[in-house]
Amino acid sequence: MQIAQSTYGTVHDFASAAKISINNFAAIFRMRVPAAFHALSRLPLRPGAAIQCRSSARFAVRGMVVIALLLSAAGEASAFHEGGVGPCEACHTMHNTAEGVPLGVKQAYLLRGQDPSSICLNCHQQAFDVGPAREHISTPENELQGTAAPKQLTPGGDFGWLKKSYSWYPGQSLPLSYSPGERHGHNIVAADFLYGADSVPVAPGGTYPSAGLACTSCHDPHGRYRRHSDGAIGTTGKQIADSGSYASSPDPNLNGSVGVYRLLAGVNYQPKSVTGNFAFLYDPPDAVAPGAGAGDSNRAEATTQTRVAYGRGMSEWCRNCHPGMHNPAYSGLHHAAGATGSPYSAVLGQIQSGQPYTYADNYNRYIKTGNLLGTSNSSYLSLVPFEEGTGNYALLKQHARTDDSYLNGPDNVDAQVMCLTCHRAHASGWDSALRWNSKTEYIVYDGLYSQETASYEPYGQGRAEAEALRAYYEQPASKFAMNQKTLCDKCHVEVYP
Repeated sequence: MQIAQSTYGTVHDFASAAKISINNFAAIFRMRVPAAFHALSRLPLRPGAAIQCRSSARFAVRGMVVIALLLSAAGEASAFHEGGVGPCEACHTMHNTAEGVPLGVKQAYLLRGQDPSSICLNCHQQAFDVGPAREHISTPENELQGTAAPKQLTPGGDFGWLKKSYSWYPGQSLPLSYSPGERHGHNIVAADFLYGADSVPVAPGGTYPSAGLACTSCHDPHGRYRRHSDGAIGTTGKQIADSGSYASSPDPNLNGSVGVYRLLAGVNYQPKSVTGNFAFLYDPPDAVAPGAGAGDSNRAEATTQTRVAYGRGMSEWCRNCHPGMHNPAYSGLHHAAGATGSPYSAVLGQIQSGQPYTYADNYNRYIKTGNLLGTSNSSYLSLVPFEEGTGNYALLKQHARTDDSYLNGPDNVDAQVMCLTCHRAHASGWDSALRWNSKTEYIVYDGLYSQETASYEPYGQGRAEAEALRAYYEQPASKFAMNQKTLCDKCHVEVYP
C-alpha cells in the first residue's frame, strides 16, 4: 500500500486507502510477509467497502499499529501460495462479484477470469516491468512491439516469446524462412491475456488436447502435492508448512510437510477443465531453485549463472503428457532422457559411440567451439543443465546458486540428460522452447548472435541482437567462440584435439 503525499497529507491518504473489505483483510493475514504488503498494494479500493474511515487521522494511526503488529506475528517471508494453496478469493468469487461489483458473465468454477491461465496471469504478469520482476512469467503483448524482447528471465522462460514471430532469408535464391511464435513453447490458453491454443491439436508424443492446455495442466492450483519427511509424495498426511522449492526452504519433518517443486502436479492429477482420461502417472521431480523465493531466480545471467539443482525425475514427469517422446520407437523427433531403467535413459556416464570419452567427459571438457580444456569443477553451463541423479535435498540445496560458487559438471555415475537440458518449461526465443537455436549451424557468427543488418540471415534468423541476447539470458556472445556452433556439442563433441 502506498502512503502518498497529497493536498490532504499522508495520514489522510493512508486512511482512504484502508477502505478494504473484511474478506480481503482476512485473506492477507493467511499469507506471510512480504506477500501481505504485495497483496495490499493490489487490492481494489472502492467506495462502500466494509471498512470505512470516519476519523481519518485517528484511524490511520491505530490502523498502522494494528497492521504492524499482525504482520510481525505472521512469520518469515514466503510466497503467496506458501508451498500450498493461496486464499480462495484470490482466484474465485462466491457471488460473481469483486468488492460488490458484478463481474459480468459468470465464469466456470466461479473464476475471476475467462479461464484458469488468465487467473494465474492476474498475478504473474504485470505491465511496465522494467526488467525481470519477481514472480512474473509473461510480458504484455503491447510491450513486445518491433524488436522489444520479453522481459522475464525465470528458468522456465517468458510466455511472451509465443507472441514473437520471425522471418528471414537464409541465402540468395532461397525461400523466406519462418519461426512462428506458437512454435516457441507451451501455448497456454489465457484469453484475458491474448494467449490462444496451439494449431497442433494434441501434445507431441501424446494425446493431451492443446485447447485445454493451461498453467493448471502442469501446476496444481490448490497445491495439494507435498513431500513428506521420508521423501514420499502425496496429497494427504502432514499439513504443508512451507514451500519446498528453494535452497532456503525448510526440510519436511514429523510435524509438517513441504510443497513439491513449483506446485507441480503428481500421480492421479487431472485439471477439472479438461475432459477425458489424462490423469498423471508420475510425481513431480526432485529439484531446488536458488534463493529464498520466486524473484531470486528471475534474473539476467550477464555475469553469473542461475543454477537450478535438478535432482531426478524431471523427464519422467514430462512423460505425463509426452509419453511417446520417451519411447525409442516413437517416429517423431526425440532424444534420450531420464534415469537408468527408464524406457529411454540418458545417463551421461555412457561412452559416446565411436569416441574415447563419455558424454559427461565431453560436457566437462567443453568450454566453447575449439576449446576442450575445461575441468569438471568449473564446467557447468545453465544453457545446458543436467540432472544430478539424486534425491538428496541437502546436496541439492548446496548446489542451487546464483553466484557461480558451485559450477561442478556431471559425474560418470548418476548424472543424466533430462528434457530441461535442452528445453525451457514455458517458452523461449527459439523453436520448440529450446535453450539455444538448434536450427542453425552457428549460434554466434562473427562475434554476434544476430545478423540483423544483413540481407541474408542463415544464423541470426530474424532476431535482433537485443532479442537474441535476451533469449540467451543476457549471457554475452563473447562468452563463446567467434563462430560458435550449437550447444549440442556440449555433450556431443564432434572433433577432438
